Amino acid sequence: MAQKKLIRFKEIGTFLNVLQYPENAAGKWNIHFGNENPIILELACGRGEYTIGLASIYQAKNFIGVDIKGNRMWVGAKKALENNLANAAFLRTQIDKISEYFTAGEISEIWITFPDPQLRGSKAKKRLTHPKFLRLYKQILPTDGVIHLKTDSQDLYNFTKLVAGLYGLAIISDFNNLYDNTPLLPELSIKTHYETLNLANSNTIFYLSFTLPRIMKENDDELSSLLKIELVEE
Repeated sequence: MAQKKLIRFKEIGTFLNVLQYPENAAGKWNIHFGNENPIILELACGRGEYTIGLASIYQAKNFIGVDIKGNRMWVGAKKALENNLANAAFLRTQIDKISEYFTAGEISEIWITFPDPQLRGSKAKKRLTHPKFLRLYKQILPTDGVIHLKTDSQDLYNFTKLVAGLYGLAIISDFNNLYDNTPLLPELSIKTHYETLNLANSNTIFYLSFTLPRIMKENDDELSSLLKIELVEE
């Protein structure tokens, strides 16, 4: 397995659709894609299945999968090359540095698909819908930029709704059992390998889409207080 990872890490360095910790990338992504089409991110993309799926459906838009794990990213990047998906790219970096790679309004939407829910209350700040991260997303999204969360974690779903209430997020869509709602938009029907395994075990899939407020609170004391209560109850 270690040898396989080394081969993938070496090969991914030759992929033209993968940028690893690029310098001076902000504001230049339309140059990379060679067009002025909207750019959409998938955060914690893993194998990039959602990035590939979205790029296949919406060829007049550009998609970038973001993750730190190059071994997994190799899978999606290679598939994109094999399928000539010029509108799919991958950025290898930490998500908490995302605002360093894009300028204000350069990203039109963000997808967060099956991220680690970081269930322990002490790790709440690592949840990708924590205000700490939402403030970063706000720096690169337009005022009406939509954030999508798709997860099998009811805890993360409930946490995100709690954040929405405390910080004035405007919820657009809210499904507490996604596949009970049909017909679905094409982008909601994309299934990652991980999701397919969960569905086989009859796990519920949750989905939220929302926009951020014009001005977002900087103080997280109220949220932290509620999370301490949650932690005690655990």
